Amino acid sequence: MPCGAGWHPVRWEAGQLRLPEHPDAEAELVLAALGGEKAGCVRLAEAWGRHTSDLSVLAIGPRGPADEIAVGWDDVAAAEQAGPGGSGGFLSGLSGAPGLPGLPRWAGGPGSPPAPLRRLASPPQAGGLRARQQQGSAEAEQARRRRLDMLSLLSLGYGFQLRLAGQVAAAHAEAPDATTRPALVAAITGRLALIAEQWLGIDPGQVAVSLHSGPGWGQLELAGAGDKRQLRVALPASWLARVWACGLALTGGQLVVAVERAGWPRARVLALRAPGADPVPLDVHARGADAPHWDV
Repeated sequence: MPCGAGWHPVRWEAGQLRLPEHPDAEAELVLAALGGEKAGCVRLAEAWGRHTSDLSVLAIGPRGPADEIAVGWDDVAAAEQAGPGGSGGFLSGLSGAPGLPGLPRWAGGPGSPPAPLRRLASPPQAGGLRARQQQGSAEAEQARRRRLDMLSLLSLGYGFQLRLAGQVAAAHAEAPDATTRPALVAAITGRLALIAEQWLGIDPGQVAVSLHSGPGWGQLELAGAGDKRQLRVALPASWLARVWACGLALTGGQLVVAVERAGWPRARVLALRAPGADPVPLDVHARGADAPHWDV
């Protein structure tokens, strides 16, 4: 990635984002707080840390290798130059465009009835208006920083996008609640539907997903026929991190539902040959690192 006047490597290794050219990133942060310039790599690491449990990453990030997200460092530079009011590229709608809270939205378009007469309210106190302006500026800056974060993280490419999604899923996998469940179900559905299409030739819209809790890997059944077919799947939230984010979901033409023994480049998984079958253990071997392909 661009850093200063050159380009520096960035690595994801053993579950962490690493900066080989910045062995003492914490010291660099201290110098930046004292007025020094913050290196691009360090800013990226901060952005990564801010979003390792951000569920919106699962909605923005790719569902599979075919989902190419065309974002590059030129887009990041353009968003930085655009300032707080800039569009920020295709992510401009990500956080909305916050206005000043508390101010009314004016009605009275064509055909609207006239508003009743009422006594003019007293002008707002200067202190209250200033506070609202400051809050609006802070929200605009927060939205701008979020756009820059997302553009920077997407610019790292598919391998990093996959691993960031895996970290987010892992952060919420142990105890999903009423707040996180809908996002996790949507994330699994969007990814599993594409995999099921390759596995069975079923339409992605015919895949229904729920979260499995308790012991075991979950459940999977294919009901109905023709256009009425539906693949009903219950998987734990950890499937996203342990299976999908590792590139294991469809291995050897079989659907992987769990990992029995994690490892690199060899692992042991549980896989289904067909709906209704019992899962069988498979020893698998990885080829490639960025977007790994696994062989049985």
